[in-house]
Parts: sequence; C-alpha cells; structure tokens
Amino acid sequence: MVEVPLTIACGNYDRTRPIIDGRVKVEGCAVTYLPLYPEEIFFRTFRYQEFDVAEMSFSSYLRTVAAGTSAYVGLPAFVSRIFRHSGIYVRADAGIRTPQDLRGKRIGLPEYQITAVVWMRGLMQHEYGVSPNEISWRSGGQEEPGRDERTPLKPIPGLDLKPIGKDQTLVDMLRHGELDALFTARAPSSFLAGEPHIVRLFPDTRAAEKAYYQKTRMFPIMHLIGIKKTLVQQYPWLVTSVYKAFLEAKALAMIDLCDVNALMVTLPWLEAETKETMAIMGKDFWSYGIHENSAEIEALAQYAFEQGLIDRKLKAEELFATATFEISKV
Repeated sequence: MVEVPLTIACGNYDRTRPIIDGRVKVEGCAVTYLPLYPEEIFFRTFRYQEFDVAEMSFSSYLRTVAAGTSAYVGLPAFVSRIFRHSGIYVRADAGIRTPQDLRGKRIGLPEYQITAVVWMRGLMQHEYGVSPNEISWRSGGQEEPGRDERTPLKPIPGLDLKPIGKDQTLVDMLRHGELDALFTARAPSSFLAGEPHIVRLFPDTRAAEKAYYQKTRMFPIMHLIGIKKTLVQQYPWLVTSVYKAFLEAKALAMIDLCDVNALMVTLPWLEAETKETMAIMGKDFWSYGIHENSAEIEALAQYAFEQGLIDRKLKAEELFATATFEISKV
C-alpha cells in the first residue's frame, strides 16, 4: 500500500508526542512531524499555507473562514487551551487594582487578533463590564521590534488601535511608562526577570481562574488543528484518520498523568494535581470534540464578532469538517 505523505506542523506537547515518537500512526499516511513553536507555525500557515496539517490560532482561523479565504478546514483537536487571567500584566504604579481600572489605559498586545487576547477582552467585557472601545490599544513586537498582524486587519469603528514604532517593543514601552498594561500569551521577559515595575492584574491567578471556570464552565480554547482543503478533496478519509490520531495521542497523555509508577512529568505531586483538576473539571478536563466544547466555540465566535474581527458570527458547521461531528464507536 502506498501511504500518503503528510507534513504535520504542531507543538511538542505531551498530548501530541505519541504522534511524534511513532506510538500513534495516522492511518494511511507517512508522517513528517515538525515540532515548531506556535508563532512560527501560524505565520507560515496563514501567510504561505506551507503545511498539510497545522496547529492554528483559532481566532485567525475564524477570520479566514469569515472572509472566505481559508485554505484549511478545522478539526476539533484543541491542542492548546489555557485560562488567560495570568496573561494580563500591569505597571505596579499605574493605579490598576481591578479590571475596571483598565478603562482609559494604554494597553499593549502583540497582535489584536491573537486568540489569547480575544479571550482576555471577552473576559473583561462579559465578566467585568470593560469594553474594548474604552481602552487605547497598541500592537507590536513584545520582545523584538517589527511584529505585524498575521492576517490583514481592517480598521474597526470606534476602536483606538495603533501599531507601535518599528524600533519599539512592548516590554520596553511598559518599562518606560509608555504603556500601562500588557495583554499577552507569552510571559514578558521583564516579569520573568522579576523587574519591580511589572505585576499581574490577578495576583492569585489560580483562584481567579478556578472561580471563572466554576461560574462559566468554560476552559478557553486557543488552538485547533487544520487540514488543507485540497488534500481533503483528494483523500476524504484523511479527516478521520488525522482526527483519530490526535484523539489517541491525547488519550495516552491522560494515562501518563495518572501513572505513579514512574512520573512522566517533572512534577512531584503530579497525581495530586491531576486529581484536583479532575475534581473541579471532570475526568476529561482537556476534551476534544465539537459537542463537548460547544460553549467555548460559541463564546470565541461571539467575542471575535463583538470585537470587530469578523463581520458575522460563525457557526460550528462552518468551522469544522463534517466527518468530525460524529465518529464511529465500537
């Protein structure tokens, strides 16, 4: 049998590692797996469509689908998801003690469209009543100058959004008082270095995020998997083969979290942490699937629409391959 060559670009996660190391096969395919960082994958995927299967920013994918330009169709394998209270950083002397204090402030972000900050703005608006239009947004490179939006962004009515200078960085601007806060997925180098001017808006992020989950029952989705439409047209069976592989790989990762014979993760109280998480969020706390994640999918589509990133609210049927809505069971 001749196997279909397939290039997968995705992070090196515990939930994808079984595909990388060959424990999980993609049926009918000869896989080349490129374990890259998300920023590089997204840039190369949305600009140049380099990969057959790719980890994708959910918000950028929403934008391409709404615009009718997406070269990929989505699979509900949500390889990256994280609560984003921890991604809001403020100057210690900016008088920001509560989310409401962000009104009228200058907030930096790497890109207006990245999924992490879409969730953060949705959190601010729906949980704390702070609208994106009440903030002055400044976009650009966090650590290196010259970053732009990965897909073109039209002007959004009523929104104060401007790029920073080509030789500026968000970290330096916050350090020098030219910004009051940062919304970002990646911890700023200044925060990691313990510089005294920068702190988190939510000092106890774990407590804030647990309370958010208990109220909303949502675990924010950041990234999904996309597969090229041209490949799906040529090999319709690829959708199920690829999706099954990601499901199986994630299932193996969940088993490893509960293995106390020899810890698979460099964390001494791994079993206790896993059990506590399951007590709050259920056994399948990192779920894949459309029906299992309908609240998160609907919320992100709503936030993207409210924030001016898409001109209409998208439905799941437009986002995911038909074959992933229901898969066979033994």
